[in-house]
Amino acid sequence: MKKIKSYLVACLFSPIVFLGDARGQAPQSWTSADMYLAIRKLNVLGSVLYVAAHPDDENTRLITYLSKDRMFRTGYLSMTRGDGGQNLIGEEQGIELGLIRTQELLAARRMDGGEQFFTRAYDFGYSKTPEETFTKWDKEKILSDVVWVIRKFQPDVIVTRFPETGEGGHGHHTGSAILANEAFAAAANPNRFPEQLKYVSVWQAKRVLWNTFNFGGTNTTRDDQLKIDVGGYNPLLGKSYGEIAAESRSQHKSQGFGVPASRGEQLEYFKATKGDQPVSDLVDGVDITWRKIQGGEAIEKMISGIAASFDLLHPEKSVEGLVQLYKKIGSLPAANWKDQKLKEVHQLIAQCSGLFLDATTAEQFAVQTDSVRISFSLNNRLGTDAVLQKVRVDDFDSSFSKIMEKNRNINFSKTFLVPPSKPITQPYWLANKMEEGYFNVNDQLLIGQPDVQPSFQAAVSVKIFGETFTFSRPVKYKFTDPVRGELYEPLVVLPPVLVSPDENIKISKGDNTFNGLLNLTGKKKGFQTFISGVGKDQPDQVKVEYSPDKFSFEDKNKLVPVTYKIVANRDNDYYFAVDANNGRKDLYHLGMKEVKYDHIPYINYFTIATVTNKKLDLEVYNKKIGYIVGAGDKVPGVLEQMGYEVTLLTDKELTRNNLAQFDAIITGVRAYNTNEWMNRHYDKLMKYVNEGGNLIVQYNTSSNIGPVKAKISPYNFDISRTRITDENAPVTFLIPEHAVLNFPNKITPDDFKGWIQERSIYHASNWNKEKFEAILSMNDPGEKPDEGSLIVARHGKGYFTYTGIVFFRELPAGVPGAYRLLANIIALNKKKGF
Repeated sequence: MKKIKSYLVACLFSPIVFLGDARGQAPQSWTSADMYLAIRKLNVLGSVLYVAAHPDDENTRLITYLSKDRMFRTGYLSMTRGDGGQNLIGEEQGIELGLIRTQELLAARRMDGGEQFFTRAYDFGYSKTPEETFTKWDKEKILSDVVWVIRKFQPDVIVTRFPETGEGGHGHHTGSAILANEAFAAAANPNRFPEQLKYVSVWQAKRVLWNTFNFGGTNTTRDDQLKIDVGGYNPLLGKSYGEIAAESRSQHKSQGFGVPASRGEQLEYFKATKGDQPVSDLVDGVDITWRKIQGGEAIEKMISGIAASFDLLHPEKSVEGLVQLYKKIGSLPAANWKDQKLKEVHQLIAQCSGLFLDATTAEQFAVQTDSVRISFSLNNRLGTDAVLQKVRVDDFDSSFSKIMEKNRNINFSKTFLVPPSKPITQPYWLANKMEEGYFNVNDQLLIGQPDVQPSFQAAVSVKIFGETFTFSRPVKYKFTDPVRGELYEPLVVLPPVLVSPDENIKISKGDNTFNGLLNLTGKKKGFQTFISGVGKDQPDQVKVEYSPDKFSFEDKNKLVPVTYKIVANRDNDYYFAVDANNGRKDLYHLGMKEVKYDHIPYINYFTIATVTNKKLDLEVYNKKIGYIVGAGDKVPGVLEQMGYEVTLLTDKELTRNNLAQFDAIITGVRAYNTNEWMNRHYDKLMKYVNEGGNLIVQYNTSSNIGPVKAKISPYNFDISRTRITDENAPVTFLIPEHAVLNFPNKITPDDFKGWIQERSIYHASNWNKEKFEAILSMNDPGEKPDEGSLIVARHGKGYFTYTGIVFFRELPAGVPGAYRLLANIIALNKKKGF
């Protein structure tokens, strides 16, 4: 795989302050209550870093309490972006799911006031032990990331969600605690990761606390642990911390984590794992006042005075005092807290002034070698003493020296050339080919940052009470939706041509010939180009034909379909590139993926235009498949590639259709968890099976986030939480002569080679042994074999199958054995002599 050139701008690692505007919405202005609380927070110099493994592991109630009641600088370090989880709202998996969960986590932090950080670790799926986790994460590399965040954030106290001793269950959970506790000492040791010290200093936190818990049948809280009530009510916010925390946690929509609000006393328990056990407070023994900085006592008095005189109806009256405070803090000796409080005062000055600073475009995309028009709208809404001095975007720098009159708009627009060297808007962690357990990020200053860099930023310089302040605002795409109203989304830089294969996995047989379609989208008009080949990595024996091979884009967004035929002598990856024909020998080889949900900003990322050819020894029997859509997966498209005719079935189609037309009906992942209407069709489905049909049920969960809402089978069985997480776990054939293992494909141990992430999840248990046959047995290292991954029963003339085998992961990845095994399950009711 080639490296995607992203040319990301190197910038200092700096946390995003989430009290500002939420992406997808208009820039948010604080209420006077927000401003008053932020002024009071200026006098608190304490910080806490919460550490766990995934999005949704964090204790949002505690983060809310620490940030909004104690007013500590509070951060959450998640080891991963949640890439290996399951998706309740769509078909995205892997890195796409990680992109969704990243945005859900950022939305949660906007609610609870925390800051968000990540390591380079990839969520490769469920892991039963930290030892397994560290074989994929590269423990030393991820430890260095934890140390880096600690050295940058400089927390007084580190809090872990999970212990080092395994009560958290998931190997990632335990691994996160091990890393946090090791980083406690490593961050203070100049001999550990010394390459970081040209950017940061060593840092010794006071202690590491385990935030003990009582959930999932495990109670780790004890009366001798530190107890803190975090369930208070904040009258300025009009909500309890439990209510705010519920809003925060409910942002994890892809995981089905909507929760009710809580009120009243809510106790959290803490046990020290490094450093001393606190007696009365998390920060026992830590000075959290300005007295820790030379000359800080005077700063404390200034802040107290500004807070005491704050006028809720006229926050602009505090601006002059805040400007003087900014200058006073700026005169202090160099210190981390000096820098942090300067940022906070800087933001307060903009908010208390009522400044509206907006830079937007009317188009979602800025195209390399084309132009983009940016509109600026500036307003001094409260009439503070402000003079607009300059506006700068990239190389554009415009001077004004214009008094900003009260509540008068200053509007202007400027057209900018987007040079070919302008970086595409690519999430930095996807810029390089990743390893199995972590992303390859080589720029130290990017590590830990939660989100992609904005493609364009407007720097607006305003002189306020004689002092010049420069406010940076990302340029966004603004439009009006007829239902949701005015919306802001990221502005994305992309190449002039996008190259997107119709399918990324191509199945071939026999002579290894396969056909496909390339969709070429011209993002600028008046552009001519031609296909230049299938990439330098191809063997000489490859024969490729294109039709057409030359084309032009007279109009922007014109789509040109190009058919191709490839004849090769072996499996391979094929890279497609388009020659710009512009004299610079520019090659464009990127396709763009889009993910859109209403609760998060638009997500766009780029992939190299690649098709992976899989030559399969595959036979299929039966033709027509009915597929009942569940939580979302990509299995239907793969079935079509295998040669089946697939009809998607929803509540309406199940009601209207004669099911006898289908050779097999397959339920999508978690179909019985997500579709309450499945219960209405139980009798019809059982009648279909009884009369010779073949019903194949993929996994459903038994957890509280997705209880089974309908009857599934003609015979009783339970769904357990048993899973086989080792994708290389040995598989034993319990009934070697069974049709599932013989027709139309002879299944052998080789068919279980090359699997990804895991073997199976949510096995069947307690099944009726007289009716069901268990086909396979498998187990993770050190565990007993389990036979619940694939059970089959005859019912009348037909068959019912329940399987926890992760076809939804293996099929889109092109795993040959998964294709062959599923084809056999589909063929069960027409088994030809078996």
